[in-house]
Amino acid sequence: MVDRVSALPDDILVSLVSRLPLKEAVATSVLSRRWQNVGLSTMNLRFDAVDFSIDNNFRHYLCKPKEIKEQESWKYINWVNHVVQQHRGKHIEEFRISLPLDSRFSSSINEWIQFAMENSVERLELDFYQKVNVSARFEDYTFSHKLLGICTPSLGCCGYNIGFKSLKVLQIRHVGVTGEVLEYFLSNCPLLERLSVTCAKDLVNLRVVGSSIALKYLVIQNCHNLESIEIRDVNIVSFIYCGYRSTNISNVPLLSEVTVSQRCCPKDFVRVVLTQLSGCLSNIEILKLHIHLGAAYNENPALPLLANLKHLELIVVANYKALHHLNSFLKASPYLQRLLLELQLYRESPALMGIGEIEKAADCPHNHLKVVEIVGFRAHKSGVELVMHLIKNVLALEKIVIDPVRTWIYPHGVYKPHKELDEEVKARDHAKQYLEAKIPSTVEFVCL
Repeated sequence: MVDRVSALPDDILVSLVSRLPLKEAVATSVLSRRWQNVGLSTMNLRFDAVDFSIDNNFRHYLCKPKEIKEQESWKYINWVNHVVQQHRGKHIEEFRISLPLDSRFSSSINEWIQFAMENSVERLELDFYQKVNVSARFEDYTFSHKLLGICTPSLGCCGYNIGFKSLKVLQIRHVGVTGEVLEYFLSNCPLLERLSVTCAKDLVNLRVVGSSIALKYLVIQNCHNLESIEIRDVNIVSFIYCGYRSTNISNVPLLSEVTVSQRCCPKDFVRVVLTQLSGCLSNIEILKLHIHLGAAYNENPALPLLANLKHLELIVVANYKALHHLNSFLKASPYLQRLLLELQLYRESPALMGIGEIEKAADCPHNHLKVVEIVGFRAHKSGVELVMHLIKNVLALEKIVIDPVRTWIYPHGVYKPHKELDEEVKARDHAKQYLEAKIPSTVEFVCL
């Protein structure tokens, strides 16, 4: 039998092997002498020992004895070191580290970053998940100024000066990074379009300023010591922010998607957010406010005009007060086409649920909204009343989706108690029994 695959040019074989999981890609190097260089030249080095994005995997890891976790950390370190030392490629598309590592492993991590720089890495991900509670754990790994080539008064300009000239994506979690270091990346990475920073305790002030910056997508999450963010004179198109600090955004003509989330927020949080976005509200097409509408808004729900808004996501409580604020958003968004509501229901307090009050709410006709999605729907009368209010007022409605799954409480991979699963089943039955028959024939009804 003729081996036609092995006869392909090296660059094609490397491209094919790079699509495999890392361990499988490296394993191809033992097939034959012809494949030895191919397998060790894979362009995607994703060192995923465990998929920690699945919450249950991370919880299982945390429950392991300290000695076992230490053994696994060193086994992981040795695995990465071995692959890096054996690698024969000249270009890396993706280099990803995903394990709870801290400052004790700085020497190895610095070597990996230097290796990635020398091989013109395009995507660099350092996901150093938190091991234990904050008070007991070791310090986070911190980017080396010397390695990056950052000039400081104590070290002078003594870096390697390799740079990240090919870097397009930088994603870091639990990495000790300051605003100065992030600004270095933004200024010295001419192709850097995506930056994501999560749980960076050393980040206090961040400036994303200057038309020469290539950044288009910015994510800042759970940086609890962050005091201010300035975004100005850049071509950013998407901004995701989890927090509540001063945000100065101006002259960002391409900014069209904004997400703001915060669990605990003051009463006038929505007003503050929209004020900080005032310079770009007219351009925003997608707005996601993952906060408790009603609990996070003052008594005067008047909103500025959102002239270009097409997609809106809100968390709402199914009662009259929250509906009053929702109507304000509908009035402020005359060309809205898609509305997603994460529904909060309070079984414990009928007064908070506002049963019967929603029916008395003032009409708020909307002429362009086509799709409404209710997420977290439950078998409560107040939820049905909310849906019926929207059906009555959304004149161009084409589709309504009822989804009982509360993904913000039980995201992908998180164990759901039987009670939650039972509530989802009841919610589906309730929607089909009390809603489906009331939906006009011109509106598509979907119950997930």
